[in-house]
Amino acid sequence: MDAGIKAWGRFASLAFAVIALLAGQGVSLAAISWFYGLPLSELPNIGSDGVAVAIIILVSTPVEVGLLMLLARRAGNDPLHYLGLIVPTRGQVVFGVAGVIALIVVGNAVSLLFGRDIVTTFQSDIVRTAGAAGRLALLWFAVVVAAPIGEEVLFRGFIFRGWHRTPNDAWTAIVVTAALFALLHVQCDWFVIGQVFGFGLFLGWMRWATGSTLLTMLLHALINFEGMLETTLLSQ
Repeated sequence: MDAGIKAWGRFASLAFAVIALLAGQGVSLAAISWFYGLPLSELPNIGSDGVAVAIIILVSTPVEVGLLMLLARRAGNDPLHYLGLIVPTRGQVVFGVAGVIALIVVGNAVSLLFGRDIVTTFQSDIVRTAGAAGRLALLWFAVVVAAPIGEEVLFRGFIFRGWHRTPNDAWTAIVVTAALFALLHVQCDWFVIGQVFGFGLFLGWMRWATGSTLLTMLLHALINFEGMLETTLLSQ
C-alpha cells in the first residue's frame, strides 16, 4: 500500500464499488428506455443487442468512474493517485503486451483443444445486431475503449486499493479482484468465465507490479480489441 494513501476498508470498498456499479447500470437502463421509447418492462432482450450493450457501457462508465473518483477524494486523496492512474514505463508496456499476447494464444489453444468456439454466442450476437443497425463502430468504441476504462477503475483501481492493505496481502487483492471481474461476465458460461479469471489474475499482477491502472486499461483494451476483431472477421 502506498504511503500517505488513506484507503477505504476492504468491505467499504466492495460496498461502494457495488453502489457505483448499480448507479451506472441504473442510469444506463434509463438511457436505453429513452432511446427505444419503451418502458423497461417492454424492452426486447437487450443482453444480445449490440446497440443496447454499447449504450449501457457508454452511459454507465462515466457515472461509475465519476462516483469512484469522488469517493477517493472523500477519503482525503488525490483521485488519480488513489486509482493508480499513473503513466507506466515503456518497458512495462512492452512486457504487459507480450504477456497479453501469450495469454490470448494459450486461451485460444485451450478452447480449440476442448472443442470450444473461440467466439462466444454473446460476442457474435452483439456484433451482428450492431452491424445490422449501422452501429458497429459505436460498439467497437464502447467495448475497446470505454469498457476497459470503467472496469479497470472499478476493479484494479478502487477495489484493489481497498484490499491491498499491506505488502503481504497483494495476492489476496489480485485474486479477489480477478474473481469479481470474472463473475461480472454473467453473459458467459463457466469455461469463458474461467478464462476471464485468468486474464484478471494477470491484470491484477501487472497492477501490483507497476502501480499503474492506466497500463491495465491498455492491456484490457488489447484483449477486447482482439476479441472484437476475431468476432467481426468470423461473423462475415
